[in-house]
Amino acid sequence: MSQHVSDGTAMDQSSSGDRQSGAQHRTLTTLFGNTQKLDGGAMFGNAPRSLWQRWFPVDEQNRIHLGCRALLVQETDRNILVEAGIGAFFSPEMKERYGVEEARHVLLDRLAELGLGDADIDVVILTHLHFDHAGGLLTPWKDGEASSLLFPNARFVTGLRQWQRARQPHARDRASYIPELLDLLEASGRLELIGDGMASGLLGDDWTFHFSDGHTPGQLLPEVAMPNGPVVFGGDLIPGVPWVHLPITMGYDRCAEGLIDEKTSLLLDLLARNGRLVFTHDPLIGIGRISQDGKGRFGISEGAREAVALAE
Repeated sequence: MSQHVSDGTAMDQSSSGDRQSGAQHRTLTTLFGNTQKLDGGAMFGNAPRSLWQRWFPVDEQNRIHLGCRALLVQETDRNILVEAGIGAFFSPEMKERYGVEEARHVLLDRLAELGLGDADIDVVILTHLHFDHAGGLLTPWKDGEASSLLFPNARFVTGLRQWQRARQPHARDRASYIPELLDLLEASGRLELIGDGMASGLLGDDWTFHFSDGHTPGQLLPEVAMPNGPVVFGGDLIPGVPWVHLPITMGYDRCAEGLIDEKTSLLLDLLARNGRLVFTHDPLIGIGRISQDGKGRFGISEGAREAVALAE
């Protein structure tokens, strides 16, 4: 196998110099990349349209507008990107099917606005390998040309069980994965797979992960330590503000009841530690602090469309 499986203690020689000791200065910037449109009913599971249409307007095909947001974590000596969004790898026919309107790879444009290119990214963390979270690793579609892997200097980090699922998908989610991307990641020799409960030898002890199975097996949700409380990238466990409400799940989730249990545990934990969530699919709110009302219902306070060089 060409990829490195982290055991939480050992690491390969090429990553040993990257281990950080103790908390360090870092800034967080959310990056709103390419958008997509998906069926509103599928995005809200068993919630009726009369409820979810209060949160999202629908088009003539019953689709809602969704973002694909990444998170740039800039540390003293490295740039870490959490997720790559859907990107622009789809053919025109597939773009039409999934409502991807932009022709360009918007995430690369957002990085360029910060003076960065994909070659400046040192680590890419993938919560999971569905195409709308990992497709941005690929070059934009060109007729007659195969896609290639972007981020030539980055190491790629994802969950071990998610990688296994992607390599042997269930019939229910087979279409969510990009086999060519998996081949490119493995061939790169720059892939670190994190087992449940383990740390990353590449990222170091200052990075922790929450593991989730409700949406897809082995989803990896990174937690970033910040002075004013932890920030967790919610992935598809909590993809947007409406899904903070405990009963709300997606039809795409493999185990809705299990996901609600995982969501409850994460929200209680973040509430106790004054934590915040980054929302990958919410088109309006990129980050917010967890709150709870007198009836025990979770919500968001201090919500912001995007975070820009957040240092606290």
